Amino acid sequence: MDFDYDLFVIGGGSGGVRAARIAASEGGAKVGLAEESRMGGTCVIRGCVPKKLMVFASGYSTMAEDAQAYGWTAQIGGFDWPRFRGHLEKELDRLEAAYRGTLKNAGVTIHDARATVEDAHTVKLASGESFTAKHILIATGGRPFVPEFPGCEHAITSNEIFHLPELPKRLLVVGGGYIASEFACILHGLGVEVCQYYRGAQILRGFDDEARGHVANAMIERGIRIRCGTDVIRLEKSLTGIRVISTDGSDAEFDAVMYATGRAPNSAGLGLEALGVELGRHGQVIVDEWSQTDVPSIFAVGDVTDRINLTPVAIREGHAFADTVFGGKPSKADHELVPSAVFTQPELGSVGLTEEAAREQEPIEVYAAAFRPMQSAFAGRPDRVLMKLIVSIETRKVLGCHIVAPNAGELIQLAAIAVKMGATKEDFDRTVAVHPTMSEELVTLRKPVRTA
Repeated sequence: MDFDYDLFVIGGGSGGVRAARIAASEGGAKVGLAEESRMGGTCVIRGCVPKKLMVFASGYSTMAEDAQAYGWTAQIGGFDWPRFRGHLEKELDRLEAAYRGTLKNAGVTIHDARATVEDAHTVKLASGESFTAKHILIATGGRPFVPEFPGCEHAITSNEIFHLPELPKRLLVVGGGYIASEFACILHGLGVEVCQYYRGAQILRGFDDEARGHVANAMIERGIRIRCGTDVIRLEKSLTGIRVISTDGSDAEFDAVMYATGRAPNSAGLGLEALGVELGRHGQVIVDEWSQTDVPSIFAVGDVTDRINLTPVAIREGHAFADTVFGGKPSKADHELVPSAVFTQPELGSVGLTEEAAREQEPIEVYAAAFRPMQSAFAGRPDRVLMKLIVSIETRKVLGCHIVAPNAGELIQLAAIAVKMGATKEDFDRTVAVHPTMSEELVTLRKPVRTA
């Protein structure tokens, strides 16, 4: 049977674009790609990239004060949100154009329309056009999830935060994950009065307990009000803002309420279930280790599969799919020891097992140091950093590394190489320190603080 395309990709985010480009440029495939929104997906348009630029912007608010401590005559004025937002939008336009250019240069045909799956080899566009394809790749990503409750229509999500006409003076962030915590820090750094509600006992669930406690304490010291064990009952619009009634009996008013309580896979309405493609309880597309669904011609990568919802993982999955199906190089994406960073202030970088998970697995030693870094100590700020290693007593391998510090994301990327290679504590010990740095603590931790 002759097909219109060798591969049709639904979704123009990081995973879909990588798969399409590699299949076309290196695999010689005829590739079509459909995207109903802007090319680049969550990461480029409404996620990692604009968020990180906002992280940078929010960090300047304390720089003038620090500069004064270092002898500079310096001061900083108010933050011009419209000016920053305009510059941000131009940058996102540039990145979207770059993504489109990359696909076109690889020979991929772009369809700016929503696509659904008609059968195992046919996709239909919202325009009414239909195309056949030997293989179909679902790469539709995820979206912010807001639970149903009275007044939920008054809440915004991370999708809207980048496009607000003006910043709120008082903001409530609901949620305790990395998105909620990051935006609490970002908006606080931009001059917004921020409160964060989380129904659990401590923010950043899933990360190392000591590390997330360290982050929470730092956020509180900076002036962010964190209220754990608290959830919203209802939101009511008032003349002066949004009234928030909470489970702890409190009644407070904010100018805006941002929900960051999780994300849901974008699998609804694609026609997958009717074809026999299995979906999980949360709507995630169930795939095997090759990213293949129950229907042999249909694959899925990225957040829509709800495996590890990180952009670099989606890119690895998309690349592995293209290498396997079109490159003659069977490849599986490696989901072990994936490093991650939370861009709070201070940042949290993590790779491998938490202390809690490791001690459930085997006997361990914990090496840790918390201290005031030289730069902020000289400026008179109380900031503290944390360096932590989890070590197997039996094999001596470093099972986990957790860093809470400025630029922890940059630091954990390098530490992750050693952990991924199976470095032992003694490998760390015999590495000469770079002095004076914060990260030298990772190679000078001589005695465990505890065993478990």
